[in-house]
Amino acid sequence: MHSRRKSALLWGLVGAMAFLAVLQGYTLARGPLLSITRAVLVATVVGGMTALVAYGLEHRIAEWTAKRAEER
Repeated sequence: MHSRRKSALLWGLVGAMAFLAVLQGYTLARGPLLSITRAVLVATVVGGMTALVAYGLEHRIAEWTAKRAEER
């Protein structure tokens, strides 16, 4: 697996886990917002979108950072 794809998948996992952590905190504070099935579905969508955005932007951010470092 290419490192760029692996990185994007890991960022997707981070996004999904972050969503689930925030949802769990809300549930503890206020009560259930979503059922478990819907929470997993939304977390999957959030993780997928995070992975797609990471895959599309990561190399651009790396190039921008490298150019900025050269200018200094």
